[in-house]
Amino acid sequence: MALEAKYNAQKTEDKWYSYWMEHNYFHSEVDEREPYTIVIPPPNVTGVLHMGHMLNNTLQDVLIRRARLKGFNACWVPGTDHASIATEAKVVAKLKKEGIHKADLSREEFLIHAWEWTHKHGGIILEQLKKLGASCDWERTKFTMDAEMSASVIKVFVDLYNKGNIYRGYRMVNWDPEAKTTLSDEEVIYKETQGNLYYLNYKIEGTNEHLTIATTRPETILGDTAICIHPNDERFTHLKGKKAIVPICNRVIPIIEDEYVDVEFGTGCLKVTPAHDENDKALGEKHNLEVVDILNEDATLNSFGMHYQGKDRFVVRKAIVKELEGLQVIDKIEQHTHKVGTSERTGAVIEPRLSDQWFLKMKELAQPALDAVLEKDVNLVPEKFISTYRYWMENVRDWNISRQLWWGQQIPAYFYGDGKEDFVVAETIEDAVKLAREKSGNAILSATDLKQDPDALDTWFSSWLWPMSVFNGILDPDNKEINYYYPTNDLVTAPEILFFWVARMIIAGYEYRNEKPFTNVYLTGIVRDKQRRKMSKSLGNSPDPIELIEKYGADGVRVGMLLSSPAGNDLMFDEDLCKQGSGFVNKIWNAYRLIDGWEVSEAKEETESATIAIKWYKNKFQKILLEIEDHYSKYRISDALMSTYKLIWDDFCSWLLEMVKPEYQQPISKKTYNEVLAILEDNLKVLHPFVPFISEEIWQHLTPRTKEEALIISEWPAAEKFDEAFIKDFDSATEVISGIRTIRKQKNISFKEAISLSVINNEKRSKTFDPVIAKLGNLSEINYVTKALEGALTFRTNSNEYFIPVSGAINIEEEITKLKEELKYNEGFLRSVQGKLKNEKFVSGAPEQVVAIERKKEADTLAKIETIKASLGSLQ
Repeated sequence: MALEAKYNAQKTEDKWYSYWMEHNYFHSEVDEREPYTIVIPPPNVTGVLHMGHMLNNTLQDVLIRRARLKGFNACWVPGTDHASIATEAKVVAKLKKEGIHKADLSREEFLIHAWEWTHKHGGIILEQLKKLGASCDWERTKFTMDAEMSASVIKVFVDLYNKGNIYRGYRMVNWDPEAKTTLSDEEVIYKETQGNLYYLNYKIEGTNEHLTIATTRPETILGDTAICIHPNDERFTHLKGKKAIVPICNRVIPIIEDEYVDVEFGTGCLKVTPAHDENDKALGEKHNLEVVDILNEDATLNSFGMHYQGKDRFVVRKAIVKELEGLQVIDKIEQHTHKVGTSERTGAVIEPRLSDQWFLKMKELAQPALDAVLEKDVNLVPEKFISTYRYWMENVRDWNISRQLWWGQQIPAYFYGDGKEDFVVAETIEDAVKLAREKSGNAILSATDLKQDPDALDTWFSSWLWPMSVFNGILDPDNKEINYYYPTNDLVTAPEILFFWVARMIIAGYEYRNEKPFTNVYLTGIVRDKQRRKMSKSLGNSPDPIELIEKYGADGVRVGMLLSSPAGNDLMFDEDLCKQGSGFVNKIWNAYRLIDGWEVSEAKEETESATIAIKWYKNKFQKILLEIEDHYSKYRISDALMSTYKLIWDDFCSWLLEMVKPEYQQPISKKTYNEVLAILEDNLKVLHPFVPFISEEIWQHLTPRTKEEALIISEWPAAEKFDEAFIKDFDSATEVISGIRTIRKQKNISFKEAISLSVINNEKRSKTFDPVIAKLGNLSEINYVTKALEGALTFRTNSNEYFIPVSGAINIEEEITKLKEELKYNEGFLRSVQGKLKNEKFVSGAPEQVVAIERKKEADTLAKIETIKASLGSLQ
């Protein structure tokens, strides 16, 4: 294949992704190899790729591609989540635009629309992941509403109910009035909000007196059913046994006593609204108070709202304050900062609401999952998240698993009577009829007499089974795939769903397989902009990932994302990172173009410098390979990339190719050429997880040299011993080469002009790399001497001194003048630094690091002065 002068990312990426797919390289089947399994955190079915997905899936692809190269049977299971709240909201909004209201549809009719929406939008994000290079086993793609997946969810619900772990209860729940559904505690985000504290006067029945209460929500007074005082609060002894009158609605309510009241907060008198506050509900039950619910499911006021009926709660708040002011009921208003619960899904302010809901008992179920992390059976990376995990799991509350939605798995509870306990739980309607007949004693009950609970299950109740259900491990717990692929190896996900999803998967794993679902959990950071703001559509600070790929190529974007993305730490994204990634890809391409352009000679002998250079690179490669492996083992993927990046950019491109490339218009020896190609093959293997497209493109140009038909299924380089001393000798040689090049540049000595070098070898530096130094410095000879060479330019590396005879083109007088000026400047700078170091106040008071920096300045300047003096001495 002919090489193009300029690398075409888009053309190359489309070509090789199609090639991998055609050859089924991503697919895995059970065989004799050791499996390496990842399950994708399923994105919302109607979602599109965002920067967080980009980071998360790039990391997964790096891990899975490396596992393939390491010889594992790599299986990366993709799929999507039905996202009940988000998807239903989108479908409802779409129908509304068409003039259709959900309330006018039957469940079956609504689900037809929901499935149409899903089929239309559901595959977008998975197709976008392919653009990124994600090597998922697409034949295994799952959707949490697939028939098999849904059956698994229902089976687990019935099983947990029969074990006594699921119950139905009338509880105060978190109500999302926008989505019109309940939420679990974990789906509520508390935001600090500046509001008001309203002091309201309630008349005491039968007197001219009043009491004052403080509230942040004056609209809820219409639901008040008591005033509570502390029994030991002497201020209110005279109120005991009396009644108060609620303003506006004029409801007469009792004044009760309870130690729950905080005498320090507000006025010491507490309004009790059992329908709209969890603590008030507890007081209401204790004192047998009336429950008055004033809100509809959309947070508008109902008939108890009187003349505010049908109006939104926040509209009413403003209006009722005006009415209360008109009635001269408001004593005062103070600014007040408090935390307000908002929906994680819609952003709506949460309403506490009494409702019949289904709950899963969590305390006992959570214990094995807590132990697994504390005992490092499941590893959290980084470990700083263990304390958060522990806190959550030790303080876990029962999980509200029911949602007032139609999109999702319908709760398999069937009601046959009017009583609260007149229901049965079963996987099928047939089983439900049998159970209902037994429980009711009514032998003629039929399916038409049963009514299924209309609520759907929380989406997380589906995805907590994901590592098992994708292999059908719930319905068929002993099948060959679940036994082979489970437990999976690594999970890559975001810390914000550590409890939502990760902890619950661990719980489910131990409950249904008595085994962890994965061994390692790699927790990524949040992708933020340069101002440290979380990237979001609403802020307009998030670039379109597909546009980035089109601009910089998938390889460039992958490198850009990973260059500064340590596990658990946020990524400050800058588009320049992708530009840098694209530059790296072009560097790799141009390096191969250089190699490909060399003329090869069978007759030519390998040069001494090339032999040494190849030996050095092989040793350096093995050292860096060990370093890369260590980074991978600790999930320092960013560090693994940086080690690979430096190996290729610095060691391979900048040093090795310069050392082995033939003289201008001269051929390279066949032996050297083959050695370089073998090195290149190993380079491509360590590059492949990060830049799969460019590496495969070059690999395919190398065939039929290569043993394997494709890089993606080749073998990871084998680890070998390396000579550390040999590597260090080269590092020393590079300092000499840099010194020669600096003098050539400063003194304008042409790099085409051969020069000689004399060395006072005080350090007994190895002469092994002299042929390399001679080539890269264009030296005619290297002489080892015992005294300084007069009339020569000089430089030092540590205690070694190097001399280059002065070319006739240099003006000696000008050079002496220039060196004297440089000496004068450095001596002045040295006096300044030493002045600081002689100041005891500075040395004793400044941070140790600051003092160390000044001492290094002193040492460096002394060395520089010595070099300048040596140069002057050789010229004068």
